[in-house]
Amino acid sequence: MKTTIMTMAVLIASLLVADFANAQSNRDLQYFRAPDQTGINVFETSKDTDVEFDGFNLRIGGANTLQFQALTNETGPDLHPNFNLATSNLDIDAQLANGLRMHLRTYLSSRHHAEAWVKGGYIQMDRLDFIQEDFMAGLMDMVTIKVGHMEINYGDAHFRRTDNGQAIYNPFVGNYLMDSFTTEVGGEIYVQNNGLLAMFGLTNGKLNQSTIEGATNTRASIVAKLGYDSQINEDLRFRLTGSIYHTGQAARTYLYSGDRAGSRYYNVVIEGNDFSGRFNPGFNNEMTAIQINPFVKFQGLEFFGVMEFVSGKGAGDVDTRSVAQYGGELIYRFGASENVYLGGRYNVVTGDNSANEDIDITRLNIGGGWFMTKNVLAKLEYVTQSYDGFSDPDFSDAGFDGVMLEAVISF
Repeated sequence: MKTTIMTMAVLIASLLVADFANAQSNRDLQYFRAPDQTGINVFETSKDTDVEFDGFNLRIGGANTLQFQALTNETGPDLHPNFNLATSNLDIDAQLANGLRMHLRTYLSSRHHAEAWVKGGYIQMDRLDFIQEDFMAGLMDMVTIKVGHMEINYGDAHFRRTDNGQAIYNPFVGNYLMDSFTTEVGGEIYVQNNGLLAMFGLTNGKLNQSTIEGATNTRASIVAKLGYDSQINEDLRFRLTGSIYHTGQAARTYLYSGDRAGSRYYNVVIEGNDFSGRFNPGFNNEMTAIQINPFVKFQGLEFFGVMEFVSGKGAGDVDTRSVAQYGGELIYRFGASENVYLGGRYNVVTGDNSANEDIDITRLNIGGGWFMTKNVLAKLEYVTQSYDGFSDPDFSDAGFDGVMLEAVISF
């Protein structure tokens, strides 16, 4: 009996492995951003695809990232060169029908949470063939629909940011000082035609969900984007977008505190603060954020810019405060497949903080990277950051600088 059970168990396991291997034999999905070097400088997924639907397709992927940090700071704990906690993601993507795809990301290891937990996911519709073959095909040649508890499409900086273990799209180690990223329940509708892009979305404005009356006194938030993106000729690509995020009332807004995975520069200002090095303006009510992003790529030289203007009220604020963020990246990619790059980023935040102080934070990154394969990236950077205008002793005359080395595997 035991032999029979063992034989059946081995047979079932073999069938499952064979089925999984068959599902993974075709890792190409429709309307999908590749999690490797080929996904660099991809923003919204294109309405063009060369992948034919031939049945259900499951793609299991992931990302693992580790840094060696050699930073010194002006205030806060004494730092010593050593390795940071490795961060890891698990991605499950499924092609459910022609033009119908699901994405789910789980953080297996992150700085802020010790346990594995789901970041979010969505369903994306680029065709409506699941209703009827070629249903509204002419319209769906231009339209994309996304629904889920998902990363909202505010601005273009979030397409180049590090998302916990997924750091292959980011040419540097850290994200921007004001890291505009959050996951909320909602939906977005896109229209793309001849380089023109328009998007409109609604979310419930909540990071943590609740159905209890008054638990999170929040109204719906609006997110929208307009832009133009064109490969003008073989050498030149031009993209320009403008985005807005507005919430009329919320117990707390999460647009600049929605990343629960933690920041890259560990313990640089306050010991034990998992988001050290970033700035959250602390707005709750009547918040409006506008981000403008130019992107130009001429052969191997590319420029990406951020101009961001945010206003709103925080807890206890009578008057509206405002904060501005500016950033620019200049990257030169070279090699047979542009597998090596050098570049710099300058980032500054200025405005009124929650203590109504006129503050300035500046950061400079200089570095480069080498794609050893399309799935493996090594980065080296020098970073320096300074704070000015703060009366809080944790931030008064604070700053840090030094070298970061980061290794990324993404597949």
